[in-house]
Formats: sequence, C-alpha cells, structure tokens
Amino acid sequence: MRTGLRWKLSAAIALVGALVAVTLSLVVHNAARVLMLDNARDLADDRVLVAQRNYELSGRLNFPNTKIDDPDLPTELRRRVAEGRRATYVTERADGVTDIWAAVPLKDGHVMSLHSGFTDRNADILKDLDRALVIGSIAVVLGGSALGVLTGGQLSRRLRKAAAAANRVANGEPHVRVRDAIGGVVRDETDDLASAVDAMADVLQQRLEAERRVTADIAHELRTPVTGLLTAAELLPPGRPTELVLDRAKAMRTLVEDVLEVARLDGASERAELQDIMLGDFVARRVAAKDPDITVRVVHESEVTTDPRRLERVLFNLLANAARHGRPPVEVSVEGRVIRVRDHGPGFPEALLADGPSRFRTGSADRAGHGHGLGLTIAAGQARVLGARLTFRNIRPVGAVPEAPAEGAVAVLWLPEHAPTNTGSYPTLPEPSRTAR
Repeated sequence: MRTGLRWKLSAAIALVGALVAVTLSLVVHNAARVLMLDNARDLADDRVLVAQRNYELSGRLNFPNTKIDDPDLPTELRRRVAEGRRATYVTERADGVTDIWAAVPLKDGHVMSLHSGFTDRNADILKDLDRALVIGSIAVVLGGSALGVLTGGQLSRRLRKAAAAANRVANGEPHVRVRDAIGGVVRDETDDLASAVDAMADVLQQRLEAERRVTADIAHELRTPVTGLLTAAELLPPGRPTELVLDRAKAMRTLVEDVLEVARLDGASERAELQDIMLGDFVARRVAAKDPDITVRVVHESEVTTDPRRLERVLFNLLANAARHGRPPVEVSVEGRVIRVRDHGPGFPEALLADGPSRFRTGSADRAGHGHGLGLTIAAGQARVLGARLTFRNIRPVGAVPEAPAEGAVAVLWLPEHAPTNTGSYPTLPEPSRTAR
C-alpha cells in the first residue's frame, strides 16, 4: 500500500500523541485517586481519634460509624492494632466500592474502629477528572494529526516540487534548478537535498557537454581527411579493390556525419522549422521515392505541424533499420498522427526494448558488421526535437509465451498534437511570405 508522506507523518504524530495522552491520563488519574484516598484516610484517622477521646470520657459510643471489636475489621488492620498502633486501611469490594477503615486500640484492650466509604463527592471529582482527561487526550490527538497533516503537507509539496524539477532536468532542461523550484524561506534537509541534486546535475551536464564537444571535434576533424580519401579513391582505376576502398570510404563518411549529428542532438540546441503538412501524403511520397517496393497504407489522413526534414530523417532511419536487420515485406501505416514501420524479421533485441536505442550498439552478435548502431539513436534524437515519441516493440503470436520468437518488429512514431512541445529544443515557425501592395 502506497501512502503519502503527509499521512505517514500525521499518523505517527497522532500515535505518539495518543500514547503520551493515555500515559499522562493514567498517571494523573492514579495520582489524584491516591491523593484523595490519603485525604480520606487522614480524615478517618482524625475522626477515630476524636471518637476514642469521647468514648474514654463518656464511656459510650457517641460517634457515627464507630464500633467496638467489629467482626468485619480487616485482618491486616486488626494485626497492626494488636501491636498497639493506630492505623488506617483501604479495601476494595467486588462491585468496585472503596471502603476506608480506621482503628485504634483502647485502654481496656478492645479495638475501636470506624468504617466509611469513598465519598460520592470524591467519586464525582474523579469522574469529572477522567472526563476532562479523555477530552484533553482527544484534543491532543486531533491537534497532533492536524499538525502532522500541515507539516507533512508542506514537506510533501516541497519534495514533489523537487521531484518535478529533477524530472525536468532529466528530460533535457539543464537550466532548471531544484533549489529554486521548491522555494521557501525556511532551510531544512529538503534544501540540502535540492542543492546536492543541482550540484550533481551541473557536474553531469559539464561532463556530458565535454564529451559531446570532444566527439563533435573529433568527427569534425575527420571530415576533411575522409573527404580527401573518398576523392582519391574515386580516382583509382576501376576494379574490385577500388570498389572495396570506395565502399569503406563512403561508410566512414556516413559514420562521421552521423556522429556529428548525434553530437548536435546531444547539445539540445537544435531548432525545428515547422510547417503544416498532410502526414499520409507526405509519408507516401517519401517512401515511394526511397523504395517503391515498400507498402504504405494511410488509414486516416491528418494535418500536422512538424519539421518535414527531420520527420523524413526519422522515417528513413526506421526504414533503413528494418531493411538491414529485418526481413521483407516492410510495411508503413499512417493513422492520424501515428506512423508505424513494421518488418517481418527476428524483432528488436531485448536490450533495445528495455533501455531504448544506444549508440554503437547494433543488437545481437550475429549482426556484427551490419551498421554502426547510430540510426535508431539519431531517429530518437530527431523525434525529441519534434516533440514526438518513438517506441519499439516486437510482434508475437497471440497467446505465445514471452520467450517465443518474434514475428516482426514495429517502430511507432507518435507526433504531438500541438507543436512545439516541451522537448528542450527551440522550434521556430517559418515566417509568412509578404506580398507587395
């Protein structure tokens, strides 16, 4: 069962308050009862002393509730009086009534005793005291619960704000500061946590920026020699060796360009140039130009606002991945703002389904030498710039166990309803053309 910090703190304070209130109530009740019994015993002792003096002066009992050699006198009290001492004693009946006894030895060897009950006034005082203690205990529990709700609510709000700010940082907003997001003038452990998260985010951002800069610099420096290598290879005489050199040089140039693109996407500074397009028609024309053998099915046409160049890049990378790692036929469907690319191959690797695309990872070992693993990474990065969501899944027979071989892989691109969205990029709409008047 998942509960909020507010209710946990409130329950803890209420429980502690209830324990303290019950303990104090029992202590106060017992202390008051003992004090009243002591007063009643002192009063009975004074009264039996007065009755003794009257009896010794007059020779007869003239004091209420006194007896000589009472057979109901408690044994313990009788034993103490036999020792020549005046004493008092308290007994409890089965029905809960308290009796006060006082006894004194007489000169003639008899025992004078006084028997009285715990007065109704004392009992009423105890009842009133118990009632006040119960009301006070309830007030303490309710007040503690309210205090717990308020305190826990404030702490919970600060933690939720911190979590939301941390998620924004994780989603590509490096300028968000958790400490500024939680606000408040009172400093507590939440501020220390927020400051630590901000410091960690700054360090990670600096490391990522340094890695991105190094990657971009290396790829940029490689462009010139790779271009020269490709140009020189084209001047070689025709033959199989020349074809191999050209093929590897082109692959290297493609790799360098892809690495540069990944570095730009990692910088979260790409701008989307948005245009209004009919998605189904756009996809059908681009796919037909890329590969006429691929089937395109437009289930529902929709007008979207997006960057056509980046959308085309995502679409072509998905098609290239399906052609390289899947098996024909490759099918493309458009339904509203959703584009699906399906092949009939062995499916995506489990690592990709669990963690998403990762650069320079092409899946299983049997795919070694088939691509450098940047296609889906670039597709995912361009989708983020568009504010879209790119998901991957495998198709298995209905009712098949998870370990059963897949019957194909499906990549689904979900374009946003409104562009631009919160992607960390800065999309721009093309300026409308102006006509002279």
